[in-house]
Amino acid sequence: MSNHRAPSALPSEPVDLLVVGAGVVGLAHAVEAHLRGLSVAVVDRDAFAAGASVRNFGHVCVTAQNGRALEYALAARERWLWLAGKAGFALNQAGTLVVARRPEEMAVLEDLAGERGPEQVRLLDGAGVRRHLPVDGAAPLGGAHLPLDLRLNSPTVIPAVAEWLAAQGVPIAWRTSVLSAEPGLVRTSRGEVRAARTVLAVGHDVDRLYPDVADAAGITRCKLQMLEVEAPGGVRIDPGVLTGLSMLRYGGFTAQPSAAALREAVAARAPELLDAGVNLMLVQRPGGAIVLGDTHHYALTHGPFDDEELARLLLREGADLFGVPSLRVLRRWRGEYASSARADVLDTEVADGVRAVSVTSGIGMTIAHGLAQAVLDSFA
Repeated sequence: MSNHRAPSALPSEPVDLLVVGAGVVGLAHAVEAHLRGLSVAVVDRDAFAAGASVRNFGHVCVTAQNGRALEYALAARERWLWLAGKAGFALNQAGTLVVARRPEEMAVLEDLAGERGPEQVRLLDGAGVRRHLPVDGAAPLGGAHLPLDLRLNSPTVIPAVAEWLAAQGVPIAWRTSVLSAEPGLVRTSRGEVRAARTVLAVGHDVDRLYPDVADAAGITRCKLQMLEVEAPGGVRIDPGVLTGLSMLRYGGFTAQPSAAALREAVAARAPELLDAGVNLMLVQRPGGAIVLGDTHHYALTHGPFDDEELARLLLREGADLFGVPSLRVLRRWRGEYASSARADVLDTEVADGVRAVSVTSGIGMTIAHGLAQAVLDSFA
């Protein structure tokens, strides 16, 4: 992808909706508004989407959500299925495998299966887990298959959605920074745009324009360390893979009565994993490489240096899961997303007709389209 993409011209006429940010949340709002017949334009400060939306697993983690996030995720799932056909990108419907290697982990899955039923959660024995994850490690007690979950290769899917929108006549002004937003008017580094409504989908950078809004919502930045590793022995793994550590991070799991015992067991066995906020999970890229992650650290501003010990921790746990002495690293990168302990979503009006909308729990790929539908419904 070229770093020198020419920006589309800003719309000369007022639009019904201006979307600031061409990541997954911004593009979701643009897609949903376009499908409702609204005139839409998008601006983004970069030459292409390079933030949280392309640095993730591409995991549409539907079933592990709960409450409103689950509602958004189910709606988003349908939109992703529809968009794949329209925008021409690959979409993996193999679901998610959750590996349980200890009784406390299996108990959480049994609770979730009892709550959701077989349409969402199908319990597996150890042999069933190995059919999905054919590796020498894992030593599964059992697990579960979550058939509704999807996988997308986000570095190719996000550009594909942007290109589809552009082909539908939605202008996207790349390399265009927003300087201010007020009722009916947005000032950018390339001129002014008049819009009946504006959605600021700028993730953790909402504090650049509205620091008081970000502070009131408890917005901070979550830094992730992530790795891409060579698939041991060329193994093919169709579903995404979650582990017991994943059960400590997603609301569908943490809401179960057995979740507290699982956290206590991890704290007693390997407290360093909790200290590093490790969510041991993986997906396989179309070319075969394994995306392995991730760690979580929170701050208003992160320093520029990554801790190699955290990478070693991920590689240790990943090698143990695969049952190999070590894993060969192909690429490393840092993710970063908006985080708040108070809610999964920031959705607040910062001026008349101007909404700041961010996913604040690291599940943007999972819920963005459902969230966008709800935001647009509220405009009616």
